Amino acid sequence: MDATKFDELGPSPQMLGRSPPPLEIAHDASKSQISLPDIGGLETDSVDLKRAIEARRSLRNFTDSPLSLQDLAWLLWATQGVKKAVDDVATFRTVPSAGARHAFETYLSIGNVEGLEQGLYRYLALEHSIVEEQQDENIMAKVARACLDQPFVRNCGAVFMWVAVSERMAWRYGERGYRYLHLDAGHVCQNLYLASQAVNCGVCAVAAFKDDELNCLLGLDGNKHFVVYLAAVGKRD
Repeated sequence: MDATKFDELGPSPQMLGRSPPPLEIAHDASKSQISLPDIGGLETDSVDLKRAIEARRSLRNFTDSPLSLQDLAWLLWATQGVKKAVDDVATFRTVPSAGARHAFETYLSIGNVEGLEQGLYRYLALEHSIVEEQQDENIMAKVARACLDQPFVRNCGAVFMWVAVSERMAWRYGERGYRYLHLDAGHVCQNLYLASQAVNCGVCAVAAFKDDELNCLLGLDGNKHFVVYLAAVGKRD
């Protein structure tokens, strides 16, 4: 924390005139890309905001019913949907972010979603689509093991994993950006909790995980790219 105080900071890369990093990690064109349903045509339950806030709680018991691709599209848009891109410098999304840096990539461990094979995926927010990183029928068990064997992680429909691209935030804020990554994660996950009620889903946020094991599972270096936060999502009774 001391190292991120303003008195300890040097000039940021932006102050030094360096170009900003890409707004999104480029995907491998050889991997399957799946377009998601357009948000404008999605049907969701009407949920009163006051009641949604009052009813918000963590759920660890989910039904066997699968999430639909529309459910997934809605929840991804609610947590990282792009409303406007400004050149190659910034995006304005459905959640706040320090300096509109939006340093997260959303990885998905898919266990029970209609039309999707079990495996690891990543949300391409600029295109509102997902890319299949790898098929793996044991992906939910592997993610749960990295999360200290919490059973609800293994038994949910999908796990949302927010991966920080540290350079994207540090470009503007230097070392202090590490604080903002964690603040931004809270904004994102709260949107997931509230948005889930419109599609009869439950959520349980998870911060207890073995960093190195989970980063390795996702193919991340743990330095420039690393998991900050995750949440299990499934259909509620």
